[in-house]
Amino acid sequence: MVFLALFVAALCNTGLGGTVVHERRATAPRGFVNHGPAHPTQMLTLRLGLAPNNAAGLDATLASISTPGSPEFRQWLSREEVKSYLEPSAETLSALESFASANGLEYQITAPNGDWATITLPVSHADQLFDAEFTVFSHRSTSENIARTLSVSLPAHLVGHVEVIHPTTDFTDHIKGRLMPGPVPLKRQADASCDTSTAAGVITPTCLQALYGIPAAPATQSSSHLLVAAYQGVHAQIADISEFLTQFRPDIPANTTYNVLTTSGGSDPQGPTPISFEANLDMEYTMGIATNVSVDFLSVGNPIASLATSFLDTTTFIAGLDNPPTVMTTSWGGNEDSFDLSMATRICDGYKALGARGISVIFASGDGGVHGGHDSASVCETPFIPVFPASCPWVTSVGATFGWEEKALNLSSGGFSNYFSTPDYQTTAVSNFLQTGIPQNFTGVFNASGRGFPDVAVQGWDFAILDGGLTTPSLGSGTSASSPLFAAIIALVNDRLVAAGKPVLGFLNPFLYSVAQERGAFTDVTEGRNTGYECPAGGLAFDAGVGWDPLSGWGSPKFEELLAAAVDY
Repeated sequence: MVFLALFVAALCNTGLGGTVVHERRATAPRGFVNHGPAHPTQMLTLRLGLAPNNAAGLDATLASISTPGSPEFRQWLSREEVKSYLEPSAETLSALESFASANGLEYQITAPNGDWATITLPVSHADQLFDAEFTVFSHRSTSENIARTLSVSLPAHLVGHVEVIHPTTDFTDHIKGRLMPGPVPLKRQADASCDTSTAAGVITPTCLQALYGIPAAPATQSSSHLLVAAYQGVHAQIADISEFLTQFRPDIPANTTYNVLTTSGGSDPQGPTPISFEANLDMEYTMGIATNVSVDFLSVGNPIASLATSFLDTTTFIAGLDNPPTVMTTSWGGNEDSFDLSMATRICDGYKALGARGISVIFASGDGGVHGGHDSASVCETPFIPVFPASCPWVTSVGATFGWEEKALNLSSGGFSNYFSTPDYQTTAVSNFLQTGIPQNFTGVFNASGRGFPDVAVQGWDFAILDGGLTTPSLGSGTSASSPLFAAIIALVNDRLVAAGKPVLGFLNPFLYSVAQERGAFTDVTEGRNTGYECPAGGLAFDAGVGWDPLSGWGSPKFEELLAAAVDY
């Protein structure tokens, strides 16, 4: 089931002390076309992920500080404390220096924890050093070319010191985070009904406050703020957000704005040119729900940057902040098998480090049901395709529901990772589901020992959104709406915790799977099937049921019960 394999045996000798195959894939993912060898003089910039000195120590510490009942519960770490676990050892830095010196390379350390280095070299040199065959590929959705290899090796003396070589076998270029179609014109009054199981139903902030018991009272604690991460040239528009607040949250000043943060070439231009629908959706339903919570808009990378690179750039940027957000939400993701296993692992570990600092990292589960991204009709016939980073065990993954009596949306991605094993906090929940919720004909279509996702679900269908300078809303749907909504709820809980003199929620999942669930903080969603919006309704998929399931998680939150459970611990 794992499409990208790691090997630990030396396979050949190149005169450099031998090499060890690091990663290999049989073919490029669906949609990519091979155009032949890259030119030998083409320059490549490669990032080397250096091994941390004490990864096991951070794992143990995070388990202790995130588990209810532990004496260290919610004693989140400082930037320097996290760095003490993740910075490379002297031996690793010496190995890197020896490698660079022996091969005429210069390197730069490019991350606040000192665990990433960058080298630039021609294709011919990279092929030689890493036993690779860099090749020109393009995706059928674009004419842009990228240089990748289907196999990459490490010089033997770097094994154990370098965990990632990027980009090599990664094919996350041109993957779009939102998998649903674009906005739909509003064909009815936004205040006609909140019940999206009917033709008249449209979701607005008022609907969500009523459904989940979310308070309209403003937050009071400036130390707790929320970050929205955006990618691929999508920009939020202040004028659209102002119009949204005017129409749907008139109790919030229309001139309420956000803080702009950028990294790796990101920007937030204003005006009619930028692509803004996704960013406006995220910002309108964080600012419109988390009343008076300070919101940061982080624009990462340029429109053609790969998702893997951009996700890495996000974690390294936030790792360097002395006062990071307490919640972050992301509505982007891609098919798990498009990411290098090693790169996905390091990105996931980056979220783990953020969780240890007291940041709740929240991701949309994806919009393709059990089939990941729907880029061809044949995808409906393949084994289930998990979505990353929603499949990372260190993030909280959010699925989508619809209707006043909530049901799971058929587009709501969910299932089990092929890269990450079932984490301790969800062992019982997953085991219970596998014993009661899986038909006999599911053999071979998913990895039953993988991390199950999503963890929770909230509304995700027919959200009223202001975009493009218009005063009439459009409709937007998908887990891209669900993730910012759930993040806003967590931000408001954090505000109340800080006001009570308590630490913020931080890494959420052990709390969600124990105390929150036991205290009745969720409404169980027991109907729905995630076949995907383009696949036959009768095809293989997961069904919602009693308890946790891999399309609605534990269900949707009840604000007061969730807050009470958080305050009591």
